[in-house]
Amino acid sequence: MPTVKGTQISRTHVQEVILENFMSYEYARIPFKPGLNLICGPNGAGKSAILVGISVAIGQSYTERARKLRDLIRHGKKAGRITLLFDNKPINGVRPFPFSRSDSVAVSRYLKEDGTYWYEMDYRQVPKGRVERIFREIGLNPDNLLVIMHQNMIEQFGVISPEERLQLVEEAVGFQDYRRKVLEAQEKLNRLLSEEEAVTNLLRSAEQTLGYWKEQYERLKLKRELRSKKAILEREEIWARITKHERDIEELKKKIKQKEATLEELTRRIAERQSSYDSLSQQLEQERFKYRRLFYDLIALEKQRAQLEALKTVGGSGVAGKRPKSLGGKKGLEQSVAKIEGDIAKSEKEISGLFDKIVEVRVDEAISMYRREIVEREIRHLNRKISEEEEGLKQLEPLHAKAGERIPTERTPAEVLEELKYVNAQLLSLAEVSEEAEEVYNHHLEIYSQLSDRIREVTENRQKALEDVELRKSIWRRTLEKLIEEVNPLYQSNLARAGASGSVRLVNIENVEEAGLEVLVGHRGGESLVLDAYTQSGGERTVAIMAFLLSLQQHLKSPLRAVDEFDIHMDPLNRELMARLIFDSAGDADAQYIFITPSQVVFSSEAANMIVVQKVQGKSEVSVVS
Repeated sequence: MPTVKGTQISRTHVQEVILENFMSYEYARIPFKPGLNLICGPNGAGKSAILVGISVAIGQSYTERARKLRDLIRHGKKAGRITLLFDNKPINGVRPFPFSRSDSVAVSRYLKEDGTYWYEMDYRQVPKGRVERIFREIGLNPDNLLVIMHQNMIEQFGVISPEERLQLVEEAVGFQDYRRKVLEAQEKLNRLLSEEEAVTNLLRSAEQTLGYWKEQYERLKLKRELRSKKAILEREEIWARITKHERDIEELKKKIKQKEATLEELTRRIAERQSSYDSLSQQLEQERFKYRRLFYDLIALEKQRAQLEALKTVGGSGVAGKRPKSLGGKKGLEQSVAKIEGDIAKSEKEISGLFDKIVEVRVDEAISMYRREIVEREIRHLNRKISEEEEGLKQLEPLHAKAGERIPTERTPAEVLEELKYVNAQLLSLAEVSEEAEEVYNHHLEIYSQLSDRIREVTENRQKALEDVELRKSIWRRTLEKLIEEVNPLYQSNLARAGASGSVRLVNIENVEEAGLEVLVGHRGGESLVLDAYTQSGGERTVAIMAFLLSLQQHLKSPLRAVDEFDIHMDPLNRELMARLIFDSAGDADAQYIFITPSQVVFSSEAANMIVVQKVQGKSEVSVVS
């Protein structure tokens, strides 16, 4: 059983999921077992809804299926409920859910049409925070891709940054405390650095003040000249403020014109992308129809070929009246099959290409719409700024008489004020020269001495904190490096079974904020390259991600792991290979695995708990293959 810093985790598993008026389910009780659970059925039958229900029940608030949880309630119903029944039998005297003495714990989440919801645990209402805390303590975080991968999230895992990927792994295996302790030590170090800087600044200020009081007897000069200079600076400061408002207004108007031009271009681009999307969607539908027609033609030809083979087995053409009609005999039939298979391959390629184009168009459209929103907000912000600047200019009108004739100046009001402050400080110092200067000087000398002692103390504390940071970083790095050392061979072995090669590596490990995890993969003898959204095909990415996910299983803290459409983009060969890998890797009866697929992947009843989902008269129904 995996451990985290020496603490054993009591395992549990979902015994049953009950869906009431949830998505496509009116009422269903779905039994689960420890080990491998496989959910299969045609697209749109309601397979993914089971995993969505599990995630919502353990605390997930946002799903890809609905922006608001009330949208998950079955159409026409006022409320819905998801109930999870967890095994709570004690392991070595410890129950997975210590708050309950029952061998089973029921967790329910109620959703209402008005947007309200609540939780029940053991049929008692509890706050959401407590539910989330209980599940996170056992590592069951529905927002972690390595714990629950919903539909299309395999692709998402392939494109996230190495930094995000590493943090997901740390949380999934229970190592997030190592990172937290490093960050806490860094925060303490930063506080000490800030304190050191503040004390240094105070020390510098005290030194300047000390020098001022030491030298003030020598600065009794040019008082009248300073007063004259002060008057000119006061006038210049007013005209500098007026000039600044005038310049700012002009600059803001120029920016608005530029933003309006950008907004017009973005609006045009969005319209173009919407038109492209409609055209591509129509092409895709046509190509799908063509693909289905070819597929049915192929089935018919295969049936003819099977009939010919059967006749050959029982005597061939010697049986009168039994030979099926075919296209020019066996040779013609084979040629027809080969042609249709080629047409199907071309159609598949065309469909894939259209999908890619649609995604590209939609992404570009979304980016343009997002940019348009930003530009519109910026224009509104600039208009508000112009109003503020005009109001500021209006408020300066009463000062025109005091400012007198305009003084051309290129300086900002702050720069003029800074000089004016300096002149006022000089005048003030000259006005207050007295016999108490020596006493004041001694007082500031004492302050300077105290600050010097404090800076030495803070520097020593900062050095200790720096050593603590390095120690915690070292522990964090060693922990991760050991994890990768154990995961890497398993990942390579999983890839090898699929005819691929690769590795897992840590990058920027010297910096906690920038540290990341890279997954490399090479197919068909090619060079191992970093997994990303562009280098590999969809099937290659899926194989690599599943190989990595399976290599990580023995280290995961969560008792439940789930993947929706684990075989997405895979060809039949890789799909069967991956099914075998799943069977071999998910054999740990101490954990529970849920895999969802629309494909016809066959496991024996001993290998997996087979759950079949079908939609009957608009309702999803479940049956278990024993």
